[in-house]
Parts: sequence; C-alpha cells; structure tokens
Amino acid sequence: MFEGAFTALVTPFRDDAIDEVALRDLVEWQIGAGVDGLAPCGSTGESATLSHQEHRRVVEIVVSAVHGRVPVVAGTGSNSTREAIELTRHAKEAGANGALLISPYYNKPTQEGIFSHYAEIARATDFPLLAYNVPGRTASNILPATLARLADIEQLVGVKEACGDLAQIATVAALCPDEFSVLSGDDALTLPILAVGGRGVISVAANVVPGELSALVRAQRAGEGEEALRIHRRLLPLFEVLFCETNPIPVKTALVILGRIRDEIRLPLTPLTPPNRERLQGVLKELGAV
Repeated sequence: MFEGAFTALVTPFRDDAIDEVALRDLVEWQIGAGVDGLAPCGSTGESATLSHQEHRRVVEIVVSAVHGRVPVVAGTGSNSTREAIELTRHAKEAGANGALLISPYYNKPTQEGIFSHYAEIARATDFPLLAYNVPGRTASNILPATLARLADIEQLVGVKEACGDLAQIATVAALCPDEFSVLSGDDALTLPILAVGGRGVISVAANVVPGELSALVRAQRAGEGEEALRIHRRLLPLFEVLFCETNPIPVKTALVILGRIRDEIRLPLTPLTPPNRERLQGVLKELGAV
C-alpha cells in the first residue's frame, strides 16, 4: 500500500509554537519535488516533545495542505498501547492514509508483547498501520518472525526498518508477503534494502533533497541500477552528516541554512555544534543545495 520515497517531515517552530506557515510551505516544496508521501510526527518531527494538542494539529495541517495529492502516514506511536490507539484514531479522523507506530520504547516488551501491542491497535482502529523498528531508540528489536506474524494482520501493511542489520531486513522481506511493504528507515541503507526486496524509504534526507532522494528510489525500482548507485554515492556525504548529532538536530539545521525554517529545536535537543554546522554547510555547498 505504501511505497516509494516518503519524507519523515520535520516540525518547524516559531517562538516555541508550531510554525504553521512554514509547515505548509514545506509540504508544498516536498510535493513539488516529487516525493511519494509524507510522514509527520515521527522522531524527525520531534514527536517526543509535542503536546497531544500540537501532535494532532501537525497531522491536521499536513493532511489539509496535502489535499489528497500524496499519502500521509502520521506518526502515532507510543509505549502506551492506549495512547497509541487514541493518536491513531485521531489520524484516521483527520484524513491521514495510515499510521506509523514505533515499537514500544523504555518498557521493553517481549516479542509477544510487541505483537499484542500492534494487534490491539489494529483491532481498535481498523486503519492501515506501519510498524517501526528502531532498536537504537526503543531498546528492543522486532524480530523477523514477529513481523511475519504481524503481516498476517490485515491492517499491518508494512514496516519501517531501521535496525541497521541488512541480513535481518532481508529476512523480513523474504518471510513477509509481497504486498507487505518493507521500507528503509535509514537513508544510507535505502539502496541495499531496495535490492533485497524493500519497496521504499521513510527518509530524513528527503527533507533536504526531496527530488534526488525520490529519483534514487524510482531509478532502483525501475531497474536502473547504475543511476540509482550514482545518486546514492552522490548523497552519501549528506546521509552521513545528517546523523553527526542526534536526529533531527542536523536536518533542521540544514533547513535553516536553506532558508526553509527558523532555527528552533526543543530541549532536550540542542543546537548543532559549530564544527558540525560548518561541516554540514560544506556538504550542502558541495551538493549545490546552497
């Protein structure tokens, strides 16, 4: 159901409130550049520091601004199953096309607990859901056998994979049905994940280079491997520098440098350090983005 290049959209702030004008402008830029979908309110969107009211408002703004032109997969995850159900129901009512749910973090459920978490959300919301496996943030790993079980649930239509283990992701793609979308959650691994059966990416870098990131995915999926590899190698320095500090610190700084948003990020995240800002500016200049 969800495939291609999706942007893990940042949340711009102005005076510590959502910058609704900048957010709508980002949506227009992204769609104009050719992305296949948008994913607001994920970790790149600073969902951890958005109030529930702000979270809901971001989803509503993005759905309204998109106006049906591309799919919107709203981040609605939580380590509380009840809270995840509430946020997912809101995304459905707001008109999103699906929900992206991080595996429960901090409380470290077992594989059975992870399965039951997603199964209960699917039962309670009857809405297309993407699981999100990112052990570096959750302290747990959704194993391939668990994802294969989840793929049997009608509402579980795919997974954003950011476990960093290509062999594990290849096993997920092999175990799950063809219609189950395995999406990269790591820009640097997008090309190899596509090569082992992935269907796309939910990308941080697409915030900065939406056109080129989309072109990479389309080239690989069209069998134009040399072109996809060329773009991948050109963007590798950007993929690396965007994670020189905790995401989304570098990507928001990149958008500041590009003049797209104001220079605001919420604690406990802090501004990009001067040496890394200089390095980021150099990469952007090398790419011709500034």
